[in-house]
Amino acid sequence: MKVSVDSRELSLSNLDKPLYPDGTTKAEVIDYYHRIASVMLPHLADRALTRIRFPDGADRPGFFEKNAPPKKPAWVPVSPDGLIICQEPATLVWLANLAALELHTHQWKVGAPGPDRVVFDLDPGPPAGLDECRAVALALRDRLAVDGREAYPKTSGRKGMQVSSAFTGSFDEVMSYARDIAAEFAAAATDMVTDQMAKELRPGKVFIDWSQNNQAKTTVCVYSLRAGPTPTVSAPLTWDEVAHGDFTAATFGPAEVLDRVSRLGDLHAALAAAPT
Repeated sequence: MKVSVDSRELSLSNLDKPLYPDGTTKAEVIDYYHRIASVMLPHLADRALTRIRFPDGADRPGFFEKNAPPKKPAWVPVSPDGLIICQEPATLVWLANLAALELHTHQWKVGAPGPDRVVFDLDPGPPAGLDECRAVALALRDRLAVDGREAYPKTSGRKGMQVSSAFTGSFDEVMSYARDIAAEFAAAATDMVTDQMAKELRPGKVFIDWSQNNQAKTTVCVYSLRAGPTPTVSAPLTWDEVAHGDFTAATFGPAEVLDRVSRLGDLHAALAAAPT
């Protein structure tokens, strides 16, 4: 099927193919990414983009894709090291047609001397879950405020959360800052928080993954879909929602997130607009 997206000509295929076990089709995935583009693109712009593709559906093994695939449209820009940069809605539609369900970005823009944000990835080790992540997120908000930083929470789209804030400094400085705060939390709440990556140390605790700020790492972009039994979204939250806690990952599907954006706008807009 031939379509035009803002004057870009695209060929879409297998639109009726289910990409999620609940029956969500490729056409519905494409529609979501096209409709969310206006708020998602500011978070993708000028950043190298890695993808997790699920051509056989989200219930089958997918694969991580870093470099631009063969037969990339000429109008899709790439970074000097060959990674896709998503600057326009047509690129989102093209990626969705490739079953790139998950879109992940760096904490820095291509060519920048350093990051423009710091991220704390909150990963609960069962039996800990979202409730424990919410408590840590609220404490992180207060700790970042001490340093004059506004914090922006979102779901991971799975079992955890992320808290981000604007940051100006070098790559070494952002790593040191995130690592020191994670260590501070782990020392203050030894029964609840760990800053150690070893999986055997995580049960019942929230791992504050400070390593997501490494130059080589990417984190799921706000508004990205996640693979699973049903399509969930890495959704921005208000701090009132974090405090009240009446949500799970399943609360935020594509339709719910599109409705939220129509009512609330982009809750992370200020983060995307932060100076670099």
